[in-house]
Amino acid sequence: MLKAEHLMVRYGERTVLEDISLEVNPGEWHVIVGPNGAGKSTLAGVLGKTVPYEGTVRLEGKDIREIPAQEYARKVGVLSQNHSAVYGFTVEEVVGLGRYARNTGFLHRSDPDGAEKTDEALALTGLAEMRKRNMLTLSGGERQRVFLAQVFCQDPEILILDEPANHLDLPFQQELFTLIRAWLKTPGRAVITVMHDLSPARKYGSHALLLDRGKRAAQGEVSEVLTPKTLQVVYGMDVYGWMREMLTQWK
Repeated sequence: MLKAEHLMVRYGERTVLEDISLEVNPGEWHVIVGPNGAGKSTLAGVLGKTVPYEGTVRLEGKDIREIPAQEYARKVGVLSQNHSAVYGFTVEEVVGLGRYARNTGFLHRSDPDGAEKTDEALALTGLAEMRKRNMLTLSGGERQRVFLAQVFCQDPEILILDEPANHLDLPFQQELFTLIRAWLKTPGRAVITVMHDLSPARKYGSHALLLDRGKRAAQGEVSEVLTPKTLQVVYGMDVYGWMREMLTQWK
């Protein structure tokens, strides 16, 4: 579905990503993990067409540089880490903006499924009763749910999510990842998620790319990547031991 080869991102003299490759197939959930400053969000930005890069990224065999933004958005939905809600749109209006990729024509919209998809996205994210709320009155977690609903409303085949659980309380974090896993069960879909927390990455991901200072430290199936030895090298600590120690607090 999506294939990136030899990606390189530089800001002046600083190299942020170096020789990163990734291949995403239907049914797969790829998690991008690593310490702060590893280049995780930069990679998500490259795949979402918001960060300049060297190398190639192909969607279904076509270089994404050659794909118009609206056409790309019909296939790939992107949820970035930070959003701003400057204007007083309602929740329903912001979610409905996810249908822009499906609108055809210059003056007249043609999106017969728009209202239905908006309703579905609101219901999926638990926002149906808040649909008329002003965005400026929402908490950070509520806004995050709105923008997630907007991506679902877009009805893409690939989701690229940068820290989707950011600002969310524990019940909705659990609901969020369960929801994404259910969404992925539809044939022809795939997910790429930047995650800071290794626990949900290990639980929900099928494949992992572990980054360390812009370079690939390990890549493959989650069980092969998130190993005690590999994490020790990248994080400089006994990650497994720390996780087990933290869990003992709940016995």
